[in-house]
Amino acid sequence: MGDLKSTRLIVLKGWLFFTLALLAAAGLWLRDPSWQTAALIAALTWAAARFYYFLFYVLEKYVDPSLRYAGALDQLKALLRRRRKP
Repeated sequence: MGDLKSTRLIVLKGWLFFTLALLAAAGLWLRDPSWQTAALIAALTWAAARFYYFLFYVLEKYVDPSLRYAGALDQLKALLRRRRKP
């Protein structure tokens, strides 16, 4: 599968991810509507966003400029291949 080039489709994909995150958070909140659940959802959201930033910006800009990947699974595969090499 090739890279996504259409600006509209890229934006649509972003909104679909956002919608999925909202639905997941709403589902968790409806299952247990408490302040503790809300705080855990907020912490999870913040931590996941920071981890994504780390994977695709910090590693490339501050660790190794050759670390450019199409996605998290692509990056994981590359890291596993690096470990296997002597």
